[in-house]
Amino acid sequence: MLLTLAVSSLRSLVHENGQGGMNLIDVPRFAMRELLLRGLNVPSSMLAGMSLADLDRLRDAADKEACPCLLLIGDEPLRYAGPPGKVEGSRDLFQRLSTAAHRLGCNSMVISCAADDTEESFELTATGIKESMASVERLELNVLIRPQEGLTADPTRMTELIKRIGGFRIGSLPTFEHAASTGDLESALRRLAPYAGAMHATIHDFDAKGGHPDYDLAACVQAIRSVGYANTLAIEYAGHGDPVANIDQARVVLTDAIEAGTGG
Repeated sequence: MLLTLAVSSLRSLVHENGQGGMNLIDVPRFAMRELLLRGLNVPSSMLAGMSLADLDRLRDAADKEACPCLLLIGDEPLRYAGPPGKVEGSRDLFQRLSTAAHRLGCNSMVISCAADDTEESFELTATGIKESMASVERLELNVLIRPQEGLTADPTRMTELIKRIGGFRIGSLPTFEHAASTGDLESALRRLAPYAGAMHATIHDFDAKGGHPDYDLAACVQAIRSVGYANTLAIEYAGHGDPVANIDQARVVLTDAIEAGTGG
């Protein structure tokens, strides 16, 4: 299981043109050399204002550091169950995300769905995603759905949606934080992990004793390993303190948990 970085973790440190910190092109080097993480999940909002040439520069910088861009994460939810204007806008956004993901050399793009948990919304969302995916098959991109409030909040409904869309290029992007919000963290992770093309180890601030108060990170790793999950696990810092210190601590905890599971 390879530990990688959700670039959103460094949002407070990354500034346009590097003013007051690093710019996005610096992130692959920082992730690889300072954080010891070997891959990037990039949020689309951090690409705002970048040209195609800029995306090429980011891809090249990532490849040079052997820290490739793996996922492009769409921050704006798609609304395939909304009014016609929203549906058309979602199709257009899907296309733009796929173009950027391909340009970055990502193997997957991540979407979320704004929809109520009704049968009508379920069918409209499944159909909309399936039709959008057909138009980008030539790019050989996988599409992962990140859970959020509504239709995809419940792990069972998420797996039903993935099955309804069908095909080998659709999957999920579970997060530790979402799994915890269901009230049964380990069960949620075990249910979603078999459909996961990647996963986010969401962390907050560690306490003074080095503990993670929100949930047991080692237990999360054990849960996903128990169902055979062996894809990438991206550290996603969502706290309010020093991102670097907390990411470093999470890396140690997660590495120990992974090695314990393999007998290392």
